[in-house]
Amino acid sequence: MVAMRVPFYDIKAQYDELSSELDAAVHDVISGGAYVMGPNHNALEADLAKRHGVKYGIAVNSGTDALRILLDACEIGPGDEVITTAFTFVASVETIVETGATPVFVDIDPATFNIDPAKIEAAITPRTKALMPVHLFGQLADVDAISAIADRHSLIVIEDAAQAVGCEHDGRPAGNFGIGAGLSFYVTKNLGAAGDAGMILTNDDLVAERSKSMRVHGMGRERYFYDHLGYTSRMDEIQAAVLRVKLRKLDEWNARRDALARIYLQELASAPVSLPSISEGNNSTWHQFAIRADRRDDLMLFLKQRGVDSMIYYPVPIHFHEPYEKFGGGPGSLPETERAARES
Repeated sequence: MVAMRVPFYDIKAQYDELSSELDAAVHDVISGGAYVMGPNHNALEADLAKRHGVKYGIAVNSGTDALRILLDACEIGPGDEVITTAFTFVASVETIVETGATPVFVDIDPATFNIDPAKIEAAITPRTKALMPVHLFGQLADVDAISAIADRHSLIVIEDAAQAVGCEHDGRPAGNFGIGAGLSFYVTKNLGAAGDAGMILTNDDLVAERSKSMRVHGMGRERYFYDHLGYTSRMDEIQAAVLRVKLRKLDEWNARRDALARIYLQELASAPVSLPSISEGNNSTWHQFAIRADRRDDLMLFLKQRGVDSMIYYPVPIHFHEPYEKFGGGPGSLPETERAARES
């Protein structure tokens, strides 16, 4: 018999810690009548922009929409190529495909699971318009090397920072290494809403103007006049209110995650698994603590029998899925990505 279960997620724990503040914040929204793009929405944009050291925070209804709108705002479309990774959540790739552009997959660094800059330049063609690194599991990709490549080839960098709220390299936060970044506040994130929510970060005035327009059907400065093809992608005021309450605890929560991760790193040092590696100059917010094991499935069963939940991030590389097979080189084309999918 399992005496105690350790769940993979305990989303309700954040509510239990902040229930009175969260209840009050939600009540204020409902009783106040400003349900869309109200005072919490505007304040959250300012708070996140300040925290990440950028000019603009643009609240949208998901991290997926943040990437999709950013791609549109950067005028990426048919005929363009965007270099990215296949070891990621599908949103990183589906948003590229939805623009009509072509995703070009590059293998990962096995130590960090992030895109390997040493393999990027070989994938650049005359059609390449952008690089989209994914800051996976709570630490930034090799932003110095990626930025240098982008500069040499006059390419745009769009950061998929869905898992990177609070991540830094040499003290510079996510959102400062390209033309823009997309954040996700999905419920499982370190900073999670009570539903779907996301945000665009950018220092670029034109990208900000386009993004603000596109999230509201492409509406311009005057109501019912449309400058762009757009979306219905406003962040609900209730989600903004919830996130503002939780944001005040984020540093404390991330510090707690770091303390727990250090216990894992110490206690598992002699275990027959590969432990997470943090690159020089990076912090980690430990969105996931991803280990690698040769006998991964046996290990997961061993843990389950003892009441410890685990999950696989990600069991199948994106280029193996039917909608995206035509963009990949087939089995063996991304050996480190495919090995990570077997072992992580």
